[in-house]
Amino acid sequence: MRVLSGIQPTGRFHWGNYFGAIRQYIDLQTEDEAYYFIANLHALTTVRDKAELVANTLDAAIDLLALGLNPDHAILFVQSDVPEVSELNWLLMSGAPFGLLERCVSYKDKVARGLASNVGLFTYPILQAADILAYDSEIVPVGEDQVQHIEVCRDLAGKFNHQYGEVFVLPKAKILEKSAKVPGTDGEKMSKSYDNTIEIFEEPKSVRKKIMRITTDTRPMEEPKDPEPDHLFQLYSLFADDVSVQELANLYRRGGFGYGEVKKTLADAAENYFSEARERRREYEAKPDEVRQILAAGATAARKKAGSVLLRAQEACGVKF
Repeated sequence: MRVLSGIQPTGRFHWGNYFGAIRQYIDLQTEDEAYYFIANLHALTTVRDKAELVANTLDAAIDLLALGLNPDHAILFVQSDVPEVSELNWLLMSGAPFGLLERCVSYKDKVARGLASNVGLFTYPILQAADILAYDSEIVPVGEDQVQHIEVCRDLAGKFNHQYGEVFVLPKAKILEKSAKVPGTDGEKMSKSYDNTIEIFEEPKSVRKKIMRITTDTRPMEEPKDPEPDHLFQLYSLFADDVSVQELANLYRRGGFGYGEVKKTLADAAENYFSEARERRREYEAKPDEVRQILAAGATAARKKAGSVLLRAQEACGVKF
């Protein structure tokens, strides 16, 4: 089973990125083949500063390695280091129906939130399809908001196969279990777009300040409370074991506690949860050349696979003979 996924280096990774995607990447890295890439070409639609993009890309690699992505199990690389994907993107784009892209909800949502409308953002699903198809990917772990793009990928691959023969493997989406269940500091879904994130490797003092500023309801301390809709409880549930979660749930239902107590408990749990990863990050951060070597080795492996798929597609449609 071949797994593939990518993550954009548009800023430092936050709790939503980890529980919504990265943790599942790590769980899936022991499949037969796993390809994970840092999507710096996709990031160009929003990050227009060279130094920022370079720094974010290296930081993303360091973060993924620190969090447990193992280059002995998974192929980790930077998207732009595999130019075959950009070539494949054009083959798909040349036959992509305009209306297929117009129906993509993600583009409409981003523009509605104030992102500049550009061709790269509009055609994002086609490059994403090239990313997926270039490695004969069978499983693509995604959040619910990206499922439509996997369907677009399947449509484009199916259209190409119908025209030229069985060239591409049609991938299936694997819905990430917590992709929509990580609340931000305002209770909405955690997202850089909403400015409500807590970064994975943010300094513990800064994390505690953000947690302590989370707005809670004004019910009296003695009043029993339902834990399930409370976003402090939801966040704590991500970090704690089942026994600890149940103990906090019982406390909510009994009442007689202050939210400040819960916030301190959450901050302690989060700091402990990422403590080992924080130490590994310091080690990788001190060895940037080693990280670049890991990415280069990953790109070499990825290019070998993508090259064979590209050649198959080029021969099928007649641009290589």
